[in-house]
Amino acid sequence: MLGRLGLKLGLLGIALALPALAADRPASISGYVRSASGIPQMGAMVEVLGSAAHSLKVFTDENGFYSASGLLPGVYSVKAYSPSFLPALREKVGLQPGSSVLVNLKLSGLFEAIQLPAMRGPADDDDWKWVLRSASNRPILRMLGDGTLAPVAAAEAGSELGGDRPGFDKRDLKGSLSFVAGSGSGGFGSSSDVNTGFSVERSLFASGTVALQGNVGYNGGSPNTVLRASYSHALPNGSKPEMAFTMRRLAAPGINGRDTALQALALSASDEFTLGDILELRFGSELQTIQFLGRVTAFRPFGSADLHLSPNTVLEYRYSTSEPDERMDKGFDSAPADLSESNPRVSMAAFSTTLERAHHHELSLSRRMGNTNLQLAVYSDRITDPALTGVGDASAEAGEVLPDLYSETFTYRGKGLDARGMRVVLQRKLGPELTATLDYGYGGVLDLNNTAVALQDARRDTYVRDRHTAAAKFSGVLPGAKTRWIASYRWISGQALTPVDMFNESAGQADPYLNIFLRQPIPGTGFLPCHMDAVVDVRNLLAQGYVPVMGQDGRTLYLVQSARTVRGGVAFTF
Repeated sequence: MLGRLGLKLGLLGIALALPALAADRPASISGYVRSASGIPQMGAMVEVLGSAAHSLKVFTDENGFYSASGLLPGVYSVKAYSPSFLPALREKVGLQPGSSVLVNLKLSGLFEAIQLPAMRGPADDDDWKWVLRSASNRPILRMLGDGTLAPVAAAEAGSELGGDRPGFDKRDLKGSLSFVAGSGSGGFGSSSDVNTGFSVERSLFASGTVALQGNVGYNGGSPNTVLRASYSHALPNGSKPEMAFTMRRLAAPGINGRDTALQALALSASDEFTLGDILELRFGSELQTIQFLGRVTAFRPFGSADLHLSPNTVLEYRYSTSEPDERMDKGFDSAPADLSESNPRVSMAAFSTTLERAHHHELSLSRRMGNTNLQLAVYSDRITDPALTGVGDASAEAGEVLPDLYSETFTYRGKGLDARGMRVVLQRKLGPELTATLDYGYGGVLDLNNTAVALQDARRDTYVRDRHTAAAKFSGVLPGAKTRWIASYRWISGQALTPVDMFNESAGQADPYLNIFLRQPIPGTGFLPCHMDAVVDVRNLLAQGYVPVMGQDGRTLYLVQSARTVRGGVAFTF
C-alpha cells in the first residue's frame, strides 16, 4: 500500500517537474528591422513584451539585426521603435522551449529627407544587398563608455535635429529644398548648370504615405524638369503596395533645325510582402510613354525573391528590364535632370526615336559574418539599342545623336549587348563611422574594333568583349565636423564604352573611376527652422575612360562610361 502511494507521489513529482525543466530551456527571438522601403535601421530599439508584463529591450546592429535570447516559453509581442518612424508591432509570437523564432519588422512613416548616394543600388531594397545609405535616415547614436552605440533619447534627438526650433515639425511631415550648380569642365561633359530640387512627404492615417519629389534645371534654354508623385500604403499583413507617377521634360535643341523637348510619362505599381519570415517577394511594373519625334511606349516589369536560408544567409533572384535610375538613389538634391542620369534611356537614329530595352537576370548568395558581409553573384544581360553617352559638339551629326544642352553631352545608339558575368562583394565595418567595400566583377562590355572610327560607323564597328573590373569604396562621418563622405574608384582592365555589370545594385556599386561626395552640416544656422548642409558631388574627376571618335565635321568626339561633372550647392531639410 505504501509502495503504491510512493510510486504515485513520485510520478506526480516528475509530472510537476517536467514543465519546470522545459522552462529551463530558454528560447530566442531575432530578426531584422527595416524601413518601409527596405533600408536596414541601425540602432533601432526592439522591445520584447511577455504575458507577465515582463519586457526585454535590445538594439539593432549596423545591418538592422537584433537578437533577444534567454526567453521563457510563452506568447510574446515584439515592438520596434526608431526616431522619424512610426512603431512597428508583431503580436502573438509563440515560443516553444529551446526554439528560435525569426521576426522581421518594418517601420513605416516619415521621409528620409537627406539621402547620400547609394553608389548604385533602389535601391537595394533590403539589408542583404548592403546598399550604403545615409546615416541621416537612421536614429542618432551616441557612443557609450564601453564603445557600444545606443540611441539618444527622443527628446534629446529632437533637440539635436532642430526639434526645439520654432516651426520644426518632425511628426508626420518632412521636406527638403536644394540649390546646386555645376562647374564647366572645358569640353569634358559638364556645364555651368543650375538646378533646384525639392521633396515633400507626409504620413496619412499612420499607414499611408504620399510624396512629391522634383528637380528643375536651367542652362540658358528651356528648363529640364523631373516630377515624381507617389502613394504607398502599409497593410496589416506586411504588404506595401505603391503607386507612382513620373513626368520628365528634357530639352534637346537643334533637332530638325529647331529646339524641341523630350517628354516622358511613367506610371508604376509595385508591392512587397513576406511569407513566413523566410521568403520576401518584391514585384511591379512600369508603363512608359515617350513623346519625341513620334511616340514610343514600353512596358517594364521587375521583381525579386529573397530566400532566407538562415538569419545570416540569403539567396536572391532578381529580374529587371531597365537600368537602375541613379537619380532616385542619389536624391534629387545632388543629381541633375539630364539625359545621361535619368530614365528612360532614349537615343536617335535617322531622326527616329529609339528606346533602350533590357533584360537582366541575377542570382546572388549573401552571407553576414559579424561586421563583414560577403556576396557572390552571377548574372545575364541582354540589352537592345543601348543609349551610349557621348561628349563634345555633335551638332554636325544631325539625326544620329540626341544632344543634351543641359549637361553638354549627347546619347548615341549603340550595338546590342548580350553578356554574362559574375561579381564578388566584400563589405566590412571598420569602425562606428567608417565602412569599406571591395567589389570585383567580370563580364561583357561594348568596345570599338578599331582605334580610329567615325561616329557614324561606331555602331557597325562595336563588338562585345569581356573585361575585369575592381572597385574600392569608403564611406563614413568625420568626428567633430560631422562631414558625411563617400569616396570610390572603379578600375577596368581595358577600353570600354559601357561599364561592367551595368545593373549592379549591391553595396559594391560605384561609378567608373574616381568619385567623391561630401555633405557638410553648416554651423551657426541654429536660428533657421531647418537643417542646412553644403553638398559637393564629383564624378570621374580625372576624366578617364574617354574613347575618341571622329565627327563628320572633323572634330574629335568622345564616347564615355561616365562624363566628368563637378557640382556643389546647399540643401535645406525641414
